[in-house]
Amino acid sequence: MSDIKDKHREAFKEEARELLTELETSLLELEERPADADLIGRVFRAMHTIKGSGAMFGFEAISDFTHEVETVFDLIRNGSIPVTKELVDLTVAARDHIRSMFDAPEGAPEVGNEKALRLISSLRKLIPVESSAVKGDHFHSPVVTDQQPKSVDQEITCRIHFRPPRDIAFRGIDPLGLLHELSHLGECTITARTQDVLALEELNAESCYLYWDVILTTCEGIDAVKDVFLFIQDDAEVKIDIIKNRVDGADPEQKKLGDILVERGEVTPEIVQKGLSAQKRFGQVLVEMGALKADTVTSALAEQQHLKTQQEKKQAADAASSIRVSSSKLDKLVDLVGELVTLQSLLSQTAGMFKKTKIPAIAEAVERLTAEIRDTTMGIRMLPIGSTFSKCKRLVRDLSKELGKEIELTTEGADTELDKTVIEKLNDPLMHILRNSIDHGIEQPEDRVAGGKPRTGTIRLSAKHSGAHVFVQVQDNGKGLDSDVIRAKGVEKGLISPDAKFSEKDIFALILAPGFSTATKITSVSGRGVGMDVVKRAIESLRGSIEISSQKGMGTTITLKLPLTLAIIEGLLVKIGAESFLMPLSVVEECVELTRSDVQKSNGRDLADVRGKTVPYIRLREQFMITGKSPDIEQIVIVNLDGQRTGFVVDRVIGGHQTVIKNLGSVYKDIEVISGATILGDGTVALILDIPRLIQQSEQEETNRQNATFNFSHRSLE
Repeated sequence: MSDIKDKHREAFKEEARELLTELETSLLELEERPADADLIGRVFRAMHTIKGSGAMFGFEAISDFTHEVETVFDLIRNGSIPVTKELVDLTVAARDHIRSMFDAPEGAPEVGNEKALRLISSLRKLIPVESSAVKGDHFHSPVVTDQQPKSVDQEITCRIHFRPPRDIAFRGIDPLGLLHELSHLGECTITARTQDVLALEELNAESCYLYWDVILTTCEGIDAVKDVFLFIQDDAEVKIDIIKNRVDGADPEQKKLGDILVERGEVTPEIVQKGLSAQKRFGQVLVEMGALKADTVTSALAEQQHLKTQQEKKQAADAASSIRVSSSKLDKLVDLVGELVTLQSLLSQTAGMFKKTKIPAIAEAVERLTAEIRDTTMGIRMLPIGSTFSKCKRLVRDLSKELGKEIELTTEGADTELDKTVIEKLNDPLMHILRNSIDHGIEQPEDRVAGGKPRTGTIRLSAKHSGAHVFVQVQDNGKGLDSDVIRAKGVEKGLISPDAKFSEKDIFALILAPGFSTATKITSVSGRGVGMDVVKRAIESLRGSIEISSQKGMGTTITLKLPLTLAIIEGLLVKIGAESFLMPLSVVEECVELTRSDVQKSNGRDLADVRGKTVPYIRLREQFMITGKSPDIEQIVIVNLDGQRTGFVVDRVIGGHQTVIKNLGSVYKDIEVISGATILGDGTVALILDIPRLIQQSEQEETNRQNATFNFSHRSLE
């Protein structure tokens, strides 16, 4: 029983972390739009769900603390107190404290009791004396006070049927706690249904035989009602209907008992008519007829009584149903799809040997079905980038406050979807870029005013789809990059020679070099030269690229180009001897032939003339030390990476190949030029080339050769 309880507690903690993320996003938006009633409602609902479910799963300390914050936001909803910057600051701090309480190890001492007391004390000070309802150490629960009547326009009446599973006690859940939560939402009538209760000698003391019908009138909204059953809705029988009353003028018409029973599906209209013909109470007649059990009539009568004073309300839209699946199960599904794709490829190859049979048609149908399964599976892994954007808002808010700067963050394209793995790995590099924009880019308010700019600086964070890629852009209107200062620093560090000619784009790219920093002093934010090189490595590990553009005095724009997914790749399959390799098709520009005469014309240099333009190339046969003789006519696969064209010489180009990527394992983790592998249709393995690393490695080897030649020549002259 303990294991089951722990499992459900962990499920709640995972759900609560998502609620805390949503809470943080809502609070940051509320700071910008303090009068937005919808945002206030979102904050209140998140707090209320954490409080109620926390108590149900044994997190009493979290429930008590959250209750204090929830009380304040109930007063805000009623218009008793306004939303202020101080209030948002305290609530954000309270949210962080709740998160730390969830993250604390089980059985550990309570986290930050003194901090919790300080936060509660500060929140209470914001409440006017006439609105305060203090009792002992806690406020009265906001859902049972009548100090501020709710708006009738928001009122709804719900019929709730709740039948928990028999083994609910084994799951660590108290059904009475759920009913108690419902009673806190408004005026509530609860009827226990006992018809499933067994004889005493047959009862299992640990099983639940009761179920309940509840009639609830509330101003909290349908979402608040559904939230009560959030962690048990998949295992219990829960039906929630918003009752529609018939209205005659301004007064609601009382529903008849027969109408209620028919509406609930307990009896048919024919039985109702038969019962009405008897000169007795209608409910009594139905029980005597054997059409219904007595407790069913009692429940319907309770609803009839409850509805006497209620008015018809609009039915709220049902929330879209969803199912929670662990990421490990998704990863396993992707692996299985990869195996399916491999088998389908083998089937297609084999089917070509039986052209006069039905096998090719079957193989083609399987191929279409496999492609649909593959695309659907990849779609399941896709998540909106908005969750990462929300974290960025918090960073900008806190860091600008720490540095004494006034910065506004605007976002665009938060609904752009990316593979969950890409989003997870994008978080850290994006934070590095934002830190640099805040610290190095945006000036102090007085400096901006002196330069003719608004006091408040702006950072724009955007995302958009482009084919098989997503472009994430961070743009600020700060002081921009000084190419002269960057060039001088590059010369000082030996990254470039003093007389070398570089474009402005190449000079800006120097800030991505390890240890590069133009900061004159080290701060808690930056200045140690660690950050942008980490960003570059992280983005390249995602098979992406980074581009920097800037205008002095106007601002800087950093653009990240990322693949939609890391699980699947559109590649170009090539062969060198008996070995197969895949090159990402997204960077491939074209393929040209390389003959013996072409090699002779270049006088020993690895350069090819492609329509009048010189393109350097890398011989992959030499790079991977593959033995054997190369063919008389080789192929050059020309790639374009950040505007730089480079060729890769291979024996043969097979063609396009879509495949699921397989990791090589820890044994091969230090091989930087290979990013993964895949299994081809014939069962052989093809390695996936890391193009940026291959180019970097080749350039470094060329530099080392030139330095060695220079040193040898220099020693010879001496």
